[in-house]
Amino acid sequence: MQLSILLDKMPLITRIARLILIGMAAWHLYVAFVGPPNPYIMRGVHVALALLLIFLTVNRKGLRNDVPSWYDVVIGLIAAGAALYPSFNLNYITQRFLYVDPLMPMDIVVGITLVVLLLEATRRMLGPMLPITALLFLGYGLAFTSTLPSVILEQLFMTPEGIFGIPIAVSATYMVLFILFGSLVERMGVGQLFMDFAVALTGRQVGGPAKVACVTSGLFGSVSGSAVANVMTTGTFSIPLMKRMGFKPAFAGAVEAVASTGGQIMPPVMGAAAFVMAEYLGVGYLTVAKYALAPAILFYVALFAAVHFEAKRKGIGSVPKEDQVPLKIVLLERGHLFLPLAIIVGVLMMGYSAPYAALCGIISVVPVAALRKTTRHYVTVDNILEALEGGARNVLAIAAACACAGIVVGVIDITGLGLTFSNFVIEAAQDTLVIALFLSMIAGIILGMGMPTTPAYIVQVALLVPALVKLGVQVEAAHLFVFYFAILSAITPPVAMAVYAANTLSHAKIVEASWAAVKLGATGFIVPFMFVYEPAILMQGSVTQITLVLLQATIGVILLAAALQRYYFGRLSNVLSVVLFGASLLLIYPDLRLTASGLVIAGVILAFQKARNPSPKNQAATNT
Repeated sequence: MQLSILLDKMPLITRIARLILIGMAAWHLYVAFVGPPNPYIMRGVHVALALLLIFLTVNRKGLRNDVPSWYDVVIGLIAAGAALYPSFNLNYITQRFLYVDPLMPMDIVVGITLVVLLLEATRRMLGPMLPITALLFLGYGLAFTSTLPSVILEQLFMTPEGIFGIPIAVSATYMVLFILFGSLVERMGVGQLFMDFAVALTGRQVGGPAKVACVTSGLFGSVSGSAVANVMTTGTFSIPLMKRMGFKPAFAGAVEAVASTGGQIMPPVMGAAAFVMAEYLGVGYLTVAKYALAPAILFYVALFAAVHFEAKRKGIGSVPKEDQVPLKIVLLERGHLFLPLAIIVGVLMMGYSAPYAALCGIISVVPVAALRKTTRHYVTVDNILEALEGGARNVLAIAAACACAGIVVGVIDITGLGLTFSNFVIEAAQDTLVIALFLSMIAGIILGMGMPTTPAYIVQVALLVPALVKLGVQVEAAHLFVFYFAILSAITPPVAMAVYAANTLSHAKIVEASWAAVKLGATGFIVPFMFVYEPAILMQGSVTQITLVLLQATIGVILLAAALQRYYFGRLSNVLSVVLFGASLLLIYPDLRLTASGLVIAGVILAFQKARNPSPKNQAATNT
């Protein structure tokens, strides 16, 4: 058994970078086991390692680079040193009076250096959108407010309200562990388990290939937390299979993009931003998962229904027999790989913290994989080290995003922009909640364009949530509302990152694929309005109330999918599609009279279709 990371013939600097990646993963695991140090040290080391590794592994064009230039090494070391500056000067930082004691010249130099290099590292890692957003907020604070530049720098660099604020704290404690967990389970064969499990469950049904994509991407996305990564992982199998079975390329890519995007709202793991939400709300992660469960189920029910109706309309059948795997065989050979996920959920339900649950899950992965011969071959030192390295690489993007988002949040807090923006939304909406929600949806999608979910959510929390809460929206519903639209920007034109990723595999026309994705994900745009007006969808209320509301909403989203795909119990004309669309909206809104009206309209359309297109069995009986 060779340690290829040490023995492979590669440049020394590349070997060092890979060892630092593994060291970063090991350090976070060690801290999770023994307990975190001083918050400044914890966050400073996290940012320092992330910045150093970004400059060592990503070149100026944003491409992976295993052999960094000498100046990238120097810049990386300077960035790491700047991030560690507060940790090395803890007494000075904690004993000075904020915004009263003047900054020392070294504070100014190091602070500006950190901000500049953080923006560059984020640009390399995530593209220009987030750094440009941060620069716009910085420009606003410097040019359009009376806040002194030194005060803004102090806020960003020397307080726990800027770069070293809540977002990076969550990245350093929660996210890194769950990302490492996802990397480990993927290396131990869970990806193949999810694929085989989905094929076994849905492969024999109408439109089986697309339903396989829904299940696989939902399962994988709940672990990975990244829509684009999910598309590129599961889409390599599902998209060609869907195209081969008769789905149009645009539809195949859209199914994968929407299903992958929905993984970020599907418990038990969800996306990284869910951990930030738990921190902002001051509740356990399991509570956030409880709030998110029913909306996520509605999202996937609608997607599943849309796939079914499209398959019926196109006459597309099941997965070919040679690709089908019996469920019994899947569970016998690989079913034990579900255990680490079950352990995480179980530990959370016992009341322990999310980092502790993630650590327990990580510790269980290797022993569980070693239980059976079918997965035991994954348990090698090389595979484990590569999982740690891969997990640390995935952490870099999250750490850069959270630190850069800290710049935006710091400026919003110190300049009072959040209050100003909240008052603007309230005035523009004229104290009307539905208008405020619509404006927040548009702002959320625009803010999320081209940005990862986590920083998009963080910015929206600072700008939009206060306005919604002032208008009477429950705090939990307000946070989940902006969380949804931070996620849905991944499938919303013109910057639909998940759709673009799927298009590299489907080779469809981007406009056609984007429109298909919006139709398939339409429920995701409506569900947030539903749980704002009806908290029962967030599992708040009596069991009877929750059950009735969810039943009504489920029927509503299925009818919505039928209307958009123009197939109910037969093909729908354009007029009937519009009428059924209206009926679905009546069912979605929590009102008894509207619900009854929606059911009557849906029943009339069903009767009309049955009368025009009797089933073969009934037709035979009539002829007799």
